[in-house]
Amino acid sequence: MPPIDPTAATLSADEIRRYSRHLVLPDVGLEGQRAIKAARVLCIGAGGLGSPVSMYLAAAGVGTLGIVDYDVVDFSNLQRQILHMTRDVGRPKIESARERLKGINPEIRVETHASALSSANARDLVSRYDIVVDGSDNFPTRYLVNDACVLTRRPYVYGSIFRFEGQASVFAADGGPCYRCLYPEPPPPGIVPSCAEGGVLGVVPGIIGTIQATEALKLILKAGETLVGRILILDALVMRFRELRLKRDPDCPVCGDDPTIRELQDYERFCGATIPGQLAGTAEAADFDISPEGLHRALGEGRPPLLLDVREPMEFQLTRLPGALLIPVGDLAERLGDLDGTRDIVVYCHIGIRSVYATHLLRGAGFRARNLRGGITAWADRVDPSMVRY
Repeated sequence: MPPIDPTAATLSADEIRRYSRHLVLPDVGLEGQRAIKAARVLCIGAGGLGSPVSMYLAAAGVGTLGIVDYDVVDFSNLQRQILHMTRDVGRPKIESARERLKGINPEIRVETHASALSSANARDLVSRYDIVVDGSDNFPTRYLVNDACVLTRRPYVYGSIFRFEGQASVFAADGGPCYRCLYPEPPPPGIVPSCAEGGVLGVVPGIIGTIQATEALKLILKAGETLVGRILILDALVMRFRELRLKRDPDCPVCGDDPTIRELQDYERFCGATIPGQLAGTAEAADFDISPEGLHRALGEGRPPLLLDVREPMEFQLTRLPGALLIPVGDLAERLGDLDGTRDIVVYCHIGIRSVYATHLLRGAGFRARNLRGGITAWADRVDPSMVRY
């Protein structure tokens, strides 16, 4: 982490009043608050985690906040992404984020980056900031952020959420471990659902995001004991925290003693995201995927395909395709005998992630299976607008 010079920032009379509860803290004081103002923090994402992170850092007086996001606000975001209001639905998240953060603290600078983080831009972008706080919800971005932080020597404040659970840590700092020391390889696609696929209790990202903001401020202040070398795990159903110790792996390919990764990679391919079911426009995709329109035509033919829904029972109750058989993806390997091997099968889920994994599993077992590209959400958008969306 580059040194932060507290003498580079001065506080106005209004700022002294604003941060008065900080200024009387022994571990902050005037010099610490100046360091906070001089700091530059990059937030990856303006969603469930990025909302509490950026709001608390703005309120704390972090002088420059960078926000990376290229998504727009959706109704389904509002249950947890408290940066955004109902009136912001359909608006780019970075626009509503900037407006909200400046409303919280007009003294700070908000730098918005309306593009996807990629191997082409991540290293340069990360190097412009002192600390990176990750609010992403997918493996390619996590590995990308981790490697960019290790290569630029920036601390990576990690957080993840799923259902009633969350994790937080600090990677790539003070000789501690990095994300690859914890997860050297990503899981197969479809095994770990995203929040859109698996759901999340709306307050859980608030808890984890607040912990991430706390860790970022401690790094700036050089105060207390950070989560370097420790993974904090929350189970909100029983409201219990656990802690795991993690050491740097000397054989880690990016932060180890003899690293083999010296440049950013193709993280989509590394994490298995560019697999046949997602190679739109290729011959493989034509055989692996079926479009919502193509499925609609096939269902009107003499021997329609079997519809296999691999979502969870709660999702099945919300909305479904008529006549579909429900087998959650986690049960599929043990229930292959429930399927008619003489029929064509079309597999679908919410947005087409779990169904890709399920389709590969079925094809490997000898079934004639195809994946509904975009899932039941794409079907609702392009075939049946009356269908309930979630």
